[in-house]
Amino acid sequence: MVEWRKSSYSATASDCVEVGRGVGIRDSKSPAVHLQITAPAWSAFLAGIKSRKGVSAA
Repeated sequence: MVEWRKSSYSATASDCVEVGRGVGIRDSKSPAVHLQITAPAWSAFLAGIKSRKGVSAA
């Protein structure tokens, strides 16, 4: 069984994106479906987010 984690920034327990180690990401409102993502792809995604921290969208 996969343990799904919710962001500490989630406003409510039902409106968030969850991450499952080794499995992928899913919407908490539709937990039966998830998007598979590799560990390198997830790391690249997080690195991209961190590098843009404080940068406003144009």
